[in-house]
Amino acid sequence: MKKFLLFLAGLIALGLFIANLGPMILLGVSVWLLYIVFKQFVKSDSTAGKIGWIVVGLIVLSIAVSNVYAVVGVAAAFVLYWIYINWTSRTRDSTSEKEDDPFTNFERQWADLNK
Repeated sequence: MKKFLLFLAGLIALGLFIANLGPMILLGVSVWLLYIVFKQFVKSDSTAGKIGWIVVGLIVLSIAVSNVYAVVGVAAAFVLYWIYINWTSRTRDSTSEKEDDPFTNFERQWADLNK
């Protein structure tokens, strides 16, 4: 039942991730552009240049703010990662229980002694 619920949660998270992939890319590009605009603003010596960079920065900031709901896609990616970790840890737990079985270890050691 837990694996089924993890699977359903994974499907929902995958759908949210795919639906928000475009806004996530735009948000990332706009944050990167904001960084570049800030660096150019700091380098600029003239007042007109600084005003120009502020205007460009405000335009890019409006793009970033309009795509802020892309954080839902980032959260969905985190949920997918969490589900993947839980899914693989459950399979590791089941294999480690088999390896800790004393009869399996005895049979392996007995086979090594008979060689």
